[in-house]
Amino acid sequence: MADNVTSLFRSTAAHSPSMAALTREGGDEAGPVDFCIPCNPYFPTPQMFDDMSARLRDIITYYPSSADTITAELCSLLQLPPQAVAMGNGSTELITWIDHLLVRESLAVPVPTFGRWTDQPMETGKRVDMFPLQESSGFALDLAQYAEFIRARGTRVAVICNPNNPDGGFLHKHAIVQFMDAMADLDLVIIDESFLEFADAEVEPSVVQEAMLRPNVIVLRSLGKNFGLHGIRFGYLVANPSLAGRVRSMLPKWNLNSFAEHVVFMLKEHGTEYAQSLMQVRRDRLDMSSQLSSLPGLTVYPSQGNFLFVRLPVGAEGTVVRDRMLTEHRILVRECGNKIGSSSRFLRLVVRPQVDVRRLVSGLEQVLYGTRRGAAVPELNNGNNYSSGTAAVDRLVGATNGAGLQGLAAQAQSMGGGMPMPAPAPAPVPQMPMPAAAQVFRNGSGAARRR
Repeated sequence: MADNVTSLFRSTAAHSPSMAALTREGGDEAGPVDFCIPCNPYFPTPQMFDDMSARLRDIITYYPSSADTITAELCSLLQLPPQAVAMGNGSTELITWIDHLLVRESLAVPVPTFGRWTDQPMETGKRVDMFPLQESSGFALDLAQYAEFIRARGTRVAVICNPNNPDGGFLHKHAIVQFMDAMADLDLVIIDESFLEFADAEVEPSVVQEAMLRPNVIVLRSLGKNFGLHGIRFGYLVANPSLAGRVRSMLPKWNLNSFAEHVVFMLKEHGTEYAQSLMQVRRDRLDMSSQLSSLPGLTVYPSQGNFLFVRLPVGAEGTVVRDRMLTEHRILVRECGNKIGSSSRFLRLVVRPQVDVRRLVSGLEQVLYGTRRGAAVPELNNGNNYSSGTAAVDRLVGATNGAGLQGLAAQAQSMGGGMPMPAPAPAPVPQMPMPAAAQVFRNGSGAARRR
């Protein structure tokens, strides 16, 4: 069974296998504790699930209302004009139509990021200009450098994810608005706010209102992530009515299912519970970050999403950690080696309640350090800063430390069975130097910030 389950990860590209696939391969065993899929664990409430269960027969028997009807209800709830909104069967459907309709030749996106922003345009023959986020700066996106990167390559579409997935990096509203205005001559600027509901760094961080006033800006929003209902597949975009109308005109009349309709129409009765769920996720994020930060050699990056991006101790291989956590501890984690701009040294861990986090930390202690927590492979302290979060990280460590890595491996294994160290690999290809800051941001007011 263990081999069947772990093989599912090796057969996927930029994403994890579905929970349904894992459950099928797991047989009669209970499902794993899920630190992989970024859901809201506190919403819907048990009462809402009971309501949907009681109405299940009607929900799945009859056609839903048209997408226009469901969109109108959502817009009434969010106080948005329906003509500026298009709802999709998940944000991925909207990304697909944005690519087909509005991306003509090239798209720029910081990496690592959500895989569809790189994969979708490449699948349709577009040039994707990937802007590498630097590990040495905590994966923070410098908007000035990103703007200069776009100008240097002549890119026609720019994407920003705020917060970014998988690292949770956050940009303040005023900085994004300045960027949007500086890129007013591009074909399109896309701000993906799929995880913004979980942010607490700013009271009103969304640029939805500003997007509606500009002819070339789309804001993408998720509902499945916020509401803990990925399986329903619903999301929406907000843009200038002309731009939103182009996308909406291509969507099928019944592209939203009856579950999506039922949830949207019940939301107005559960606004308080939803707000409370977001507050609890934010509290859990702080607690989880604190607990993970106590593990020797594990680096936890600041996040405004409902997940944390962590770098494993030197010598720990993410795929091995992932497989052992699943097969030995029934805990599912997201290893990020298949994300462009990341490597197997990184995990994305979804924020969960404290009882689950304690189980996660206990499992990581056993997998990373054996039975002795003090046997952790130490971080190297030789003044070498890693240049990025890509696989070049491991090659750089191997090239600059040589036999030192093997010595650390022998030491770790003799002290309690920690993770085996990888063999040194060839030195990395030098990275392209980062361009200078764009003129419009040189006064410093547009610099990207992180919590």
